[in-house]
Amino acid sequence: MSTGAMRRAQLVTPFGVGAMSVLVNGTSVVTAGLDHWFDVGDPSMIALEEYQVHDWRLEARLGVSEFRLPPDYRPQGQGNDKRNVKLTVPVLRFPRWCFCMYCKRLELSTLTMRQPVTCRDKEHAAKKYKPRMSQVPFVAVCSRGHLDDFPFDKWVHRSHSPACNGSLRLKSRGGGGLEGQVVICERCEKERSLRGITEGRFAQGEEHTTLSDHLSKPEDPYLCTGARPWLAQLEGPCDQPMRGALRAAGNVYFPKVESSIYLPLQEGAVSAEMHDLMGHPAVSTAMRTLHSIFGAGLEVSMLRSTLLNNVPPELFGPISDEELMAGYRDLLGIDAEQPEKGEDNGAEVLTGHDEWRHPEFQHIRETPKDDYLTATDPQVHLDLQSHIDRVRSVDVLRETRALRGFTRVRDDAALKLSAGKSLLRREPLLPGQDWLPAYVVKGEGIYIELDLSRLAAWEARAEVQARAQKITDHHAAVASKRGLQPRELSPRFVLLHTLGHLLINQLVFACGYSSASLRERLYVSSAPGREMAGLLIYTAAGDSEGTMGGLVRMARPDRLRSVFASAISDAHWCSTDPVCMDAGEKGQGPDSCNLAACHGCALLPETSCEEFNRFLDRGLVVGTFADPAMGYFSDLTQL
Repeated sequence: MSTGAMRRAQLVTPFGVGAMSVLVNGTSVVTAGLDHWFDVGDPSMIALEEYQVHDWRLEARLGVSEFRLPPDYRPQGQGNDKRNVKLTVPVLRFPRWCFCMYCKRLELSTLTMRQPVTCRDKEHAAKKYKPRMSQVPFVAVCSRGHLDDFPFDKWVHRSHSPACNGSLRLKSRGGGGLEGQVVICERCEKERSLRGITEGRFAQGEEHTTLSDHLSKPEDPYLCTGARPWLAQLEGPCDQPMRGALRAAGNVYFPKVESSIYLPLQEGAVSAEMHDLMGHPAVSTAMRTLHSIFGAGLEVSMLRSTLLNNVPPELFGPISDEELMAGYRDLLGIDAEQPEKGEDNGAEVLTGHDEWRHPEFQHIRETPKDDYLTATDPQVHLDLQSHIDRVRSVDVLRETRALRGFTRVRDDAALKLSAGKSLLRREPLLPGQDWLPAYVVKGEGIYIELDLSRLAAWEARAEVQARAQKITDHHAAVASKRGLQPRELSPRFVLLHTLGHLLINQLVFACGYSSASLRERLYVSSAPGREMAGLLIYTAAGDSEGTMGGLVRMARPDRLRSVFASAISDAHWCSTDPVCMDAGEKGQGPDSCNLAACHGCALLPETSCEEFNRFLDRGLVVGTFADPAMGYFSDLTQL
């Protein structure tokens, strides 16, 4: 089977473990589990230090000892060094069902099929070259993350264990949609349309799907088998209903990615050179071993002597004792406030964004000076001071993004940590050896913080609360139908979220980045002691676009004023108005969770948005046609 190439960051999201993608030759594959990502047979032929990355905050939150960058393919080594040569991320062929474009015959192949499948039907017996079969576009998924081939044989025979094993054909009989796709058994001449196979509903708190309830009889549902083809494993019977899906549908794979902005324990104490040295496996291993023995009481002389026994002395010659101990504390998060645990069994449920992001908020809103986090104060333009409390030009930042699992059917934010990890590999690793795939972004950004006193007065207005409550109610209705947890969406959250989208759409034109290269990070909370109303717009791409410098220049007062002026002006009138604003009164977009927001005004590529383009409303930013004074920025007329 031909190989395919993709960026390393894409192997974390959106094509991480368990996700389907298409190779250059058209073969659909599923990314295999982590068990074999660095399996080369001979341990001496791999140097893991090139892939290991650390972030003590994120490691503590996800319960792992390290993160690893996805392996990159190298056709040959440098000189005599043959380590890390020809490393690849394995994939498996999926779905296994194939069909012939000419005779419509269905045939089941294997996960490890390397060669194209050719049709063996008697219709092609006299032909010198047999036609190549294509993979079907249908799969079956369950809400616990399992993935299976669509049961064509069971569906057409309306039986869990059909006695007939005749050849199947998938034919089109006119009309659009799935009702025009018909499965036919040649032997018993039974046939059945695929109509409704993707449909599902909740009734009395239980999920019901057409595939499970109507494959045979409602009283004998067809439940998930627990198939995990990305691990080449059958987990065992699963009590969840199965739902048919197109293999490229959005509900087949929802990656759960956690991210962390690097925060120095002591600003400027650890240089970039020291961080690079701590990436050496002998150094990080020695530091972790010493920490397990001595903890915070380790003396610098013991640390230095231990390191000199494992690495060349030239590496640590220029490093002072103070920086060496600072690096030791920074790597392991010694004396730092640990991330708060979830309420369910230690850290099975991750902490909310307000607890997790408050330390980042405290650092970024000041003017940190560190090799991995640097921010300056460009001052706020006089015309914006009535609404904005502070602006920071974040010249340097480092973000680590790690895949902790995935869901299917629906985006379940409450996925437990152990459940997500169990989907990534066959067998769990020991806590001291556990790792997750991740990638690191080094870039720049703009931090904007609203005036809290003005914001509190605006939030207290009845019409503002009523409009934000519409979004909360729409999401609660969807969450109830899908068995998810409802969320309380405050006016300040909707305001900052929408403002971030409006500004990104303007920055695309002002500083030369593509919209997919910029990302928002929201710092929003009303909890006592953790009040936040900040927005970070930063580079999200891990390539050369992350170091262009154009974004931080836009934080200068005159330039940021110009960006705000354009964003606020454009927000008053969408290219689809009055339809966009009028449709917003009843809800629009994904799950009707947007009000006045559409592709013509406020939506972004989903990789740039923290909420998958939901919970947006221009009305809370600039007001509505019926109430122009409702928006937080409605009275910003001097722009």
